[in-house]
Amino acid sequence: AARLGEAGFALGSPGAAVQRGAHVSMSHPNAYGVVKALIARGVIGDFREPDTCRFGFAPLVTRYVDVWDAVEHLVAVIDGHEWDDPAFALRTAVT
Repeated sequence: AARLGEAGFALGSPGAAVQRGAHVSMSHPNAYGVVKALIARGVIGDFREPDTCRFGFAPLVTRYVDVWDAVEHLVAVIDGHEWDDPAFALRTAVT
């Protein structure tokens, strides 16, 4: 949470795992472009209006390193302004 907070993300899911289930949601002002840029990198999430990036974590197959790598991709997308690519601004019915 601290690493992503520095990149402008705010946790949208409950902090307690028992309340959260298998999804983690984070809000960001450029969430749509962020999700599209992540998909281009092979990190699959979905966008929820108005500003939410949502990711599913299957506990039986998701490793700590998978979460770590996803966070690194998120930070790279923000730091490199990849989300600002005009190709990621085109809204589609499904992210």
